[in-house]
Amino acid sequence: MRQFSTPLPIDDALPNLVAAFARTNAVVLVAPPGAGKTTRVPLVFLDEPWAKDKKILLLEPRRLAARAAASRMAATLGEQVGDTVGLRVRFGSKISKRTRIEVITEGVFTRLVLDDPSLDGVAAVLFDEFHERSLDADLGLALAREVQEGLRDDLKVLVMSATLDGARVAALLGNAPVVTSEGRAFPVETRYLSRDPRDRIERPVADAVQRALRADPGSLLVFLPGAAEIRRTETLLKEQVRDPNVDIVALFGALDGRDQDRAISPAPKGKRKVVLATSIAETSLTIEGVRVVIDSGLSRVPRYEPDVGLTRLETVRVSRAAADQRRGRAGRTEPGVCYRLWDEPQTGSFDAYTRPEILSADLSSFLLDLAQWGAADAGKLAFIDPPPQAAMNEARALLAELGAIDPQGRITDEGRKLRQLPLPPRLARMVVDAGAEGAGAEAAAIAAILTERGLGGDDVDLRHRLDQFRRDRSRRAEDARAMVKRWVDVVEARSERRTQSAPSPLVGEGWGGFAVRPPPQGGR
Repeated sequence: MRQFSTPLPIDDALPNLVAAFARTNAVVLVAPPGAGKTTRVPLVFLDEPWAKDKKILLLEPRRLAARAAASRMAATLGEQVGDTVGLRVRFGSKISKRTRIEVITEGVFTRLVLDDPSLDGVAAVLFDEFHERSLDADLGLALAREVQEGLRDDLKVLVMSATLDGARVAALLGNAPVVTSEGRAFPVETRYLSRDPRDRIERPVADAVQRALRADPGSLLVFLPGAAEIRRTETLLKEQVRDPNVDIVALFGALDGRDQDRAISPAPKGKRKVVLATSIAETSLTIEGVRVVIDSGLSRVPRYEPDVGLTRLETVRVSRAAADQRRGRAGRTEPGVCYRLWDEPQTGSFDAYTRPEILSADLSSFLLDLAQWGAADAGKLAFIDPPPQAAMNEARALLAELGAIDPQGRITDEGRKLRQLPLPPRLARMVVDAGAEGAGAEAAAIAAILTERGLGGDDVDLRHRLDQFRRDRSRRAEDARAMVKRWVDVVEARSERRTQSAPSPLVGEGWGGFAVRPPPQGGR
């Protein structure tokens, strides 16, 4: 088995994990945050006989986690991302002929397996941080299990999690063995700070940060529900904290990659860092030097509203499992401290685990993927929590209205066109229809803004956001424009109305090959 120069807590569990895969094709690995499972397990599997000349897919719930994992593994091998370890996410890929480990997001895997059900050339699929229970993760695992049972009995499937009901997942995978890593957690002192729930969260969080900076050494990781609260807290702290050796940084999914990298990198010698983060930092990332956690106790989750057909973000209390994960980030490398902004007895009223997305999400994309797979009945696939029938009925009615499925629930040619765009079916329909009218670029840009939080700002007027998107020169915006261009190419390639003689009236400078008309002058 491969040896590493730096020991990690997961190392003690690796022999049992390797032995389990020598005798079976499905295993569950339970290891606490920071054990090293994400970056060590794929590298160990590289040298196994069953992986010879094949790829290992590591699935991550978020692009930030995927980028960080790929970078860490590549650095361990003394290489660059794109060599042995590659990255494939929505905004681009770094893959070469030498790539053996592909770090991908869960949504990318769903599209991959639907396009190539045999997963040709793939030795193993590793589901990381499965406890987050995203809709893509649940669907991806169900499809991977179907591939195992019907097409590829040699395909290895590993489900990894920090906090997970391992018995339920093991049963889903045919009573798969469960390998457990005890990890290496240092003691964390928990301090409760009462706050008035009617007040906005920013000021009590800022007060707790200042208190911790005075009382405790080390860097701080502060959990807030969303980007708006992070920005307001950041403004407060930069007004109040005058110490030049304290660096205050934000960390959330809509940030440019360079800003994200700055947030997760270690603080320079002699300095401290205060990282204001969403739940993105609960388990998927390790931020070196953190020994103090401040937990607002809040999280922002998507909730689908069937009456209006839209998904909105709702601020909720975290689960007990999530609170424990957050607390554990303070004890990664040495004894730490966790400040919780609620009264201790309230913890017992929190939900035990985070509610799975499949129980509260818009299921139209999910159902269209099932139709592409040829599974009209979701009950025939392996789901830990089956999708609610009412939500499935609503999704079925929508897809029928969009012309994506026939009365028997089978995917139509129109449905296959919509699936070519990695968008919710409603938005895909908009882009396809707009493309037929010569307005595909504008529709695709709108779709990108609606699906990528913070892209083009947060103005309620879409025209203003489109204009800001056009002017934005950040790497994230450049990547998004390239993605939009790919969507336009797909639509135009299928459009019967595409003309070869005249350029699109939307094409112009500043868009990397296309442009959206700016909003009219003089207001909304």
